[in-house]
Amino acid sequence: CPQPQTKEHLMALELVGIKNIIIVQNKIDVVSQDQALAHYKQIKQFVKGTIAENAPIIPVSAQKGINIGVLLQAIDEYFPIPKRDPTQDPVMLIARSFDINKPGCNWRDVKGGVIGGSLIQGVLKEGDDIEIRPGRKVETENQVHWEPILTKITTTNSGVNRIAEATPGGLIAIGTKLDPAITKSDALSGQVVGLEGKLPPVWSKLSFKVSLMERVVGADDEFVIEPLKHREPLMLSVGTAVTVGVVAGAKKDVVDVDLKRPVCVKVGSRIAISRMVGGRWRLIGMGTLLGDKS
Repeated sequence: CPQPQTKEHLMALELVGIKNIIIVQNKIDVVSQDQALAHYKQIKQFVKGTIAENAPIIPVSAQKGINIGVLLQAIDEYFPIPKRDPTQDPVMLIARSFDINKPGCNWRDVKGGVIGGSLIQGVLKEGDDIEIRPGRKVETENQVHWEPILTKITTTNSGVNRIAEATPGGLIAIGTKLDPAITKSDALSGQVVGLEGKLPPVWSKLSFKVSLMERVVGADDEFVIEPLKHREPLMLSVGTAVTVGVVAGAKKDVVDVDLKRPVCVKVGSRIAISRMVGGRWRLIGMGTLLGDKS
């Protein structure tokens, strides 16, 4: 206690500046009271001096349902519902995409591809004409470019419930008129959905302001993080998209990168930066998108 991944998560919270934090001490049903108290003290020591120092620590057993009511009460108290503007252009981050048809089904019964993810602003509803960006990769005359995918929403669902329209909060699934071959096996994961012509731009080169952590956490040894280097490969997480970027230039706290796979994102968005350390990608910092070099 804590696990390496927990250290990474806490460092990410500090980088982003998230202050509304609840610490959940799970599986108290599989340890003795003395062990649970010892773990509690370890957690207090771990978060001392961090952004989570004064966060409540709630012992629970998800399996037994112990203290779940207390946890829900804390979530209601510490995580206020953000104000939403339903007039904003909708933006949905795709986390999954599916072909829901059973093998061998009659062609008359084939349903369009389904995409799932999180709507971060605006409203999506059945009948909307939507655009998916960056879209599909097209190669013509030794040139590669990306074309947006256009389709129409046929259904909107939250869990097992069909809903008339989707609003921000939680995960949603939308049925489309797309060929299910386009959506199968999470093929559209990392892309962005919105109304036609209303999405942020697609970038193949990025320039962003960087904030690096002091040390790499999660590895066997916590190495000091060195400045980013020219031609260094980085793993960049932008929304639900994950892409490799090669450093094309670095000056002070501003870095330019060439992307292996383009991303659809608005200026000012945050980017998680990972570096290869000990054979694994490790979080080393955060970036704020300034724009495109081209």
